[in-house]
Amino acid sequence: MKKLNLLIATLATALLVSCGTTSKVPITGRKQSLLVNNEQVLSLSEQQYKEYMKTAKASTNAEQTAMVKRVGQRLASAVEEYLKNNGLADELKTYAWEFNLVQNKEVNAFCMPGGKIVVYEGILPVTQNEASLAVVLGHEIAHAVAKHSAERLSNAYRQQVGLKVLSVGAQMAGASSTLQSLGTTVLGVGAQAWSSGFSRSQESEADHIGLIFAAMAGYDPEVAVSFWQRMAEASGSKGSAVSSIFSDHPSDAKRIKQIQQWLPEAKTYYKKQ
Repeated sequence: MKKLNLLIATLATALLVSCGTTSKVPITGRKQSLLVNNEQVLSLSEQQYKEYMKTAKASTNAEQTAMVKRVGQRLASAVEEYLKNNGLADELKTYAWEFNLVQNKEVNAFCMPGGKIVVYEGILPVTQNEASLAVVLGHEIAHAVAKHSAERLSNAYRQQVGLKVLSVGAQMAGASSTLQSLGTTVLGVGAQAWSSGFSRSQESEADHIGLIFAAMAGYDPEVAVSFWQRMAEASGSKGSAVSSIFSDHPSDAKRIKQIQQWLPEAKTYYKKQ
């Protein structure tokens, strides 16, 4: 029976690998092959988000909290409109947007799969204005829209083929115990881990898509250059106070150069509100 179960699991693994979903990332058009679906990823991430919010301390600054929600909702509306207009309306059911400002001095923000967004108070002195905050939130939302977490899980699946990490149940909606174990290994434990550790190519892609999203929402994409210059200064002066969420990005100089190259494209989406 054990041999039969192993054979079934192996065949299921091979089938899953060969039948992965191929799609294109919005904006960039990059092709990606995913071996996990939205339901599985959301099942993994939802509980960690709830656990995080139980311990996080909400900001007591009403004005800043309102700003985060306002900017976040403008971005969410722009993203939803883009998805509808580009044949991706089915993706809308994936998102249940939430925008939180929490008490933490780290220069940080993250977005969980499904649109659960957390901003740390420590990043606001660096953003300085709503447009720069939109650049940050656009970047984090881009990770979710581009399904970078699902891509990381899928890559882990491929690396583990033949090691019996997949079960037949992994083909079903929801997260099997095997998928949960792999998710913990690949994505780490805790909500923030879902938005850190991306590859440099994914981080650059999030920069690109996020810049477009900010412009779509009516924020001047030009501010991205000065914002990332301030981030570079903050990273140099504060060291560990700047979250490792940015550590896997391209170098500051390369990032700014890339953003300058993407600005003409971003401006085609920009309509001042």
